[in-house]
Amino acid sequence: MRIGIDLGGTKTEAIVLGDDGQERARRRVNSAQGDYDSTIRAIRDLSHAVATEAGCDADATVGVGIPGAISPKTGLVKNANSTWLIGHALDRDLESALNLPVRLANDANCFAVSEAVDGAARGADMVFGVILGTGVGGGLAIGGQAHTGRNAIAGEWGHNPLPWPGDIGGASEVPGPACYCGKHGCIETFLSGPGLANDYAAAGGAPLPASQIAELARADDATALAALQRYTDRLARAISGVINILDPDVVVFGGGLSHLQTIYETLPGLLGRYVFSDVCDTPMVKNKHGDSSGVRGAAWLWPKEPNEEPSA
Repeated sequence: MRIGIDLGGTKTEAIVLGDDGQERARRRVNSAQGDYDSTIRAIRDLSHAVATEAGCDADATVGVGIPGAISPKTGLVKNANSTWLIGHALDRDLESALNLPVRLANDANCFAVSEAVDGAARGADMVFGVILGTGVGGGLAIGGQAHTGRNAIAGEWGHNPLPWPGDIGGASEVPGPACYCGKHGCIETFLSGPGLANDYAAAGGAPLPASQIAELARADDATALAALQRYTDRLARAISGVINILDPDVVVFGGGLSHLQTIYETLPGLLGRYVFSDVCDTPMVKNKHGDSSGVRGAAWLWPKEPNEEPSA
């Protein structure tokens, strides 16, 4: 059996999957805050609890999705929003605490793996997973396994500049909003939930979250409709850059903004303007497993054996 752990900033979830991909146990607890040793103990206790419930034996494997990555230079956690993880050998420390083999991956990569193995992109060889939420992240799965890259940053498209910036909606996209990474005009500053909200407010709208802007657009509010049109065009430009480089078989969307229907109704028709090809029919699909994609993908960090086939 496979144990998957999704270590988030506010919650930590564990799941046990059988070899057929069926869920055997699941539990969720509040994440330990600000203390590394407490995080290790919490993951250990949660793993033991789901393993006991599922009847796991000593042959179980553990995969962990984290909001960061393991540096190939130091072997320590880097780029983690949960800053108390940074600088620690989390994978090795968890192996010692659990006495089980452990693999770690960025949570966006786990999302891509989950959807590639038995989700919305099941059967596709190369899957690009997009997270549109408070931030903008991405992960890449090839052959059902996470592709981390030489520098452990594969899929981090949110901190590339928005392609082909110009004047849109009466406002210039240059130099673009300031990003926490220290640069301006990152894709994340335009396509995150706060990015959409800021764009709507700058055009004269009230300070509203992205979900309410979408509701106003469905009610034919002109300001909200214009904001979503700008958002979709920017998303088309950003996704086209990924397609031009990777040409994935499927793009799967997750995060709070993955509920925007414009992604599936309007975006595909815009890609042809920007993709360097005479045709672009790359499927744009919504995730199948929702909030469970991260924890399921963590479990699937250990590849299937030749005789294993997840259930539909």
